Amino acid sequence: MKAPAPRYAANDGVIAAARAALGDMLVESTDLVGEVNLTVDRTRLVEAMIALRDGAGLNYQALMEIAGVDYPARTERFDVCYMLLSYTRNHRIRVRVTTDEVQPVPSVTGIWPVAGWLEREVYDMYGVLFEGNSDLRRILTDYGFRGHPQRKDFPLSGFVELRYSEADKRVVYEPVSLAQDFRNFDFMSPWEGAQYVLPGDEKAAPAPAGAPAPAAKPPEPAKAVVADKVPEPPARPVAAPQAKGAPTPLTADQIAKADDSLKPVKPRVRKPKTSDGPADTGIGKASPEAGPEAIDPDVPQADARKPRKPRAKKGEA
Repeated sequence: MKAPAPRYAANDGVIAAARAALGDMLVESTDLVGEVNLTVDRTRLVEAMIALRDGAGLNYQALMEIAGVDYPARTERFDVCYMLLSYTRNHRIRVRVTTDEVQPVPSVTGIWPVAGWLEREVYDMYGVLFEGNSDLRRILTDYGFRGHPQRKDFPLSGFVELRYSEADKRVVYEPVSLAQDFRNFDFMSPWEGAQYVLPGDEKAAPAPAGAPAPAAKPPEPAKAVVADKVPEPPARPVAAPQAKGAPTPLTADQIAKADDSLKPVKPRVRKPKTSDGPADTGIGKASPEAGPEAIDPDVPQADARKPRKPRAKKGEA
């Protein structure tokens, strides 16, 4: 087995089989980047889904996901996409319908009961209505939420904000009040020709228009050479540093003499530091192994023996 899971079946013949099964219900079909996309008539969506599930050469038994897309510039701004999977053929397709804020999409809960929650998510995020869904309520946002967050015209900050009120001892909703406004970040590098004044450049006074350029400094005259003065010898050139691993020009005797000329440094400490003992501090023992502790006469000892009575001499009664 070369792969942990079998590969998906090829798309060959899928669009032809879909056209034969759907007929005039199919509006558009494409095969792009290895994915088959079918656009069907919105009003006949349920009929088209049954044909894709039971049609010969199709057999898409499972509904895996329902997603929404928003295109505000279009008349029917919303796309509702259904991802179908064929267990027997190991193949996936995407079925798409278009709608707007008013026209409802037929529910497919009669074919796949799992579509109940998936349609509620699309309704909550985009506001798409589904006709035939008996429990079309919000599922991701809170009760009383205003608007649909995934729409392109929904404000980034929302309309209300939620916080816990210590005065009311409960969670309250209030109009959005941003502590800090949105900032515009400038990603232009100042080293690549920024079109603005950098911080600190405003301190430099600009040159007035038409002002003459500063005159160049005249060259200094050459100094006269005095005949009686002896010229100084040229400085010795500085030797270049030796490379790592290069042999030293000194001999062994020169190195030994240089080491002998160094005077030993005497330590400034008169008495070396040692650990403090009982003789220095007068407290306790140096260690538990230093010897037995002193016996306190006021404390009775467990091993203490009673003194023996003196033996009576013979003849004494």
